[in-house]
Amino acid sequence: MTPVARHAAAIEVLDRILSGTPAEQALTNWGRASRFAGSGDRAALRDLVFQALRCRRSYAALGGGETGRGLILGSLRAEGIDPASVFTGEGHAPAAIGDEPGHAPEGLEALDCPDWLAPQLQASLGADFAPVMQALRHRAPVFLRVNLARLSREEALAQLAAEGIGAEFHHLASSALEVTSNARKIQNATTYLDGLVELQDAASQAVVAALPLRDGMRVLDHCAGGGGKTLAMAARARLKLYAHDASPGRMRDLTARATRAGVKVALTDNPEKTKYYDLILTDVPCSGSGSWRRDPQGKWALDAARLAQIQQVQAQIMDRAAPMVAPGGVLAYATCSLLHSENAAQVAAFLARHSGWRQTGELRLTPLQGADGFYLALLTRA
Repeated sequence: MTPVARHAAAIEVLDRILSGTPAEQALTNWGRASRFAGSGDRAALRDLVFQALRCRRSYAALGGGETGRGLILGSLRAEGIDPASVFTGEGHAPAAIGDEPGHAPEGLEALDCPDWLAPQLQASLGADFAPVMQALRHRAPVFLRVNLARLSREEALAQLAAEGIGAEFHHLASSALEVTSNARKIQNATTYLDGLVELQDAASQAVVAALPLRDGMRVLDHCAGGGGKTLAMAARARLKLYAHDASPGRMRDLTARATRAGVKVALTDNPEKTKYYDLILTDVPCSGSGSWRRDPQGKWALDAARLAQIQQVQAQIMDRAAPMVAPGGVLAYATCSLLHSENAAQVAAFLARHSGWRQTGELRLTPLQGADGFYLALLTRA
């Protein structure tokens, strides 16, 4: 595909997304219907679409409308590219540009921030509000977690380099590597296929690094999802490790991933059967505001009603997990949110509901630290 044809395809996919189709589904459907497109074309299309979604509001202003065409037109203007060089109407290019004026985005529009959520974000982030929102307008780095139970970071760097993948140490966690070149080679690399490294954001790794784990502990990952943090915990200590998720299908690859990593994880649909756990990690559903770079559609789909519903679920999960924590054990509450209402406010409400608990640790991360935004509170039972 030519570059102009890729832009035309991005317009088509964005129109489907703006009509309500999930971004991943829209890209997958396009790929299945466009067998002529190679892997490079699909990767370039994905980059165009996700960047347009990250900057949806500012690009719409620049492009004169919140349509696929408007977003791609706005993206070209933002990059200083003459739109007439892409919108030619020739061959597979988008229709020729006409009278499609835009305007320079200002204020929240320029920050690609939803109006309704801005007051909460400003109150939560303070002076970091504008820099964080700017950071969320750009593509997230790719990070790897080194399985330190099997090799050192230096050995992982050397093995990745031998496979043509560049990486460097990242400051947030001793297991974290930031990929600097050839990220798309990772999933076919022997280092990855043998379970020596896993794809995982550095902030997620920092959260696991902050957990008070030690050999012999009985640990439950209560909202395990794909099991990234489960495996990260397994690499830190010799644990009796359990994983649970309200949607068990999310854990379908976890057993195979654990085998590849050389660890054992027991999947459970009834975690209450085990009494008691020394530590329970609740990485709860949240707004995802700390990881909007990876899920930009989520930023625009969130509304006040959905946020209130999510916060109810967060409280319910904490209340469910608390009785399963052994005396002297730890309930670790984590979100990938930047919002006070999902973070410290939820912890304060939990402590008000439950006597015999105290907060013994806290970690707050924003994209200004170079990775996703994350929050962790450690709550210890008397």
